[in-house]
Amino acid sequence: MELIMQVLPGFMLVFCRITSFFVVAPIFSSRVIPRTVKVGLAFFISLIVFLTVGFDTKVTMDATYILIVLREIFAGLIIGYTSYLFFTVVQTSGAMMDMQMGFGMANIVDPITGVTAPIMGNFKFMLMMLVFLSLNGHHYLISAIMDSYKWLPLDNQLFQIYYGGQVTEFLTRTFADTFLLAVQIAAPIIVTMFLTDFGLALLARTAPQYNVFVIGLPTKILIGLALLVLLLPGFSALFQMVFDHMFKALEKLFTILKSPS
Repeated sequence: MELIMQVLPGFMLVFCRITSFFVVAPIFSSRVIPRTVKVGLAFFISLIVFLTVGFDTKVTMDATYILIVLREIFAGLIIGYTSYLFFTVVQTSGAMMDMQMGFGMANIVDPITGVTAPIMGNFKFMLMMLVFLSLNGHHYLISAIMDSYKWLPLDNQLFQIYYGGQVTEFLTRTFADTFLLAVQIAAPIIVTMFLTDFGLALLARTAPQYNVFVIGLPTKILIGLALLVLLLPGFSALFQMVFDHMFKALEKLFTILKSPS
């Protein structure tokens, strides 16, 4: 019992960081995965990490232990949130495409996240998850949270780094980069739909007998779907580029968290 009380505080810190990471990380935060599986996976990964790095740091159960627990929870959340930002790229680009194609009002419930999502965004999100799993991206995410202890050990100064403002600047820049990626992905559809609207406007001026409000919506849907079929083979390489940006952002985040306040 005395040995357990000595190692339990350190293990709980490791468990808090990895569990909070699984709460927001892509793939692992999916509602499709049962909570029992998530907790069990977090427990075994925490046990492996603790046996590797946990004995190097002595943790005492005093009044500051609650702050240390909150610090580890924040560390796991920020790592998971950074990786999840790049998965929202396809949903944001899909929402832009739906607004241009006429699918903006036809949102559906995403069974993975449990929230309403645009049709094209949900379709591309599922494709992105398949490509991510085929590339063993979930293994890289687990490796990232396990390697985070090399950059951010248990005796870190995370609150001082937060106070320095580097994390806030990083998150703001990462959000801007992900939004720019979403616009770039949706750009072909947006430009095509703009040209289609321009053509329909010319048709309305030259041939007023045609009701552009009746023929415009199905025309835009057909053109948009046809262009989507042409772009579909390139999505795999596009998603790999997004994944590269994601892992580079995680590496940059670890560098910021390691730097002194």
